[in-house]
Amino acid sequence: MGYTDAPDGWWREFVLASPARTAKLAVVRADGSPHVAPVWADLDGDEIVFMTSADTIKGKGILRDPRVSLCGDDERPPFSFVTIAGTATTSADPDELLAWATRIGGRYMGADQAAVYARRNAAPPELVVRVTPTRITAKVDVAN
Repeated sequence: MGYTDAPDGWWREFVLASPARTAKLAVVRADGSPHVAPVWADLDGDEIVFMTSADTIKGKGILRDPRVSLCGDDERPPFSFVTIAGTATTSADPDELLAWATRIGGRYMGADQAAVYARRNAAPPELVVRVTPTRITAKVDVAN
């Protein structure tokens, strides 16, 4: 699916590492310029799942053009990263919003805070965004 010098499936372990790293999401603005912003992300099978408001630059960009890229990196030497290009789909289903807001909030802030983040993030105009990868690039120990 893409260039990698990482073991098969390593990208999934990297995305799910603890403590959780933010992913940097790239979308295209209405004027064609790039926009990059951090997101809290998780996996559902091979799909990357995150949430954003439909009213943000991220949300508007995804709704206008579902092609996105995500990058996660380990900033500690010898450095590693994963980039994922894919196509996004969105859902505003209340049950999905609550389930993913709880899961992602717990992943980043701890299980004891999951309900707090779920209440905050499980209401419109929030969206659950699923990215189906079309290309994955993974590099382990870049500096070695």
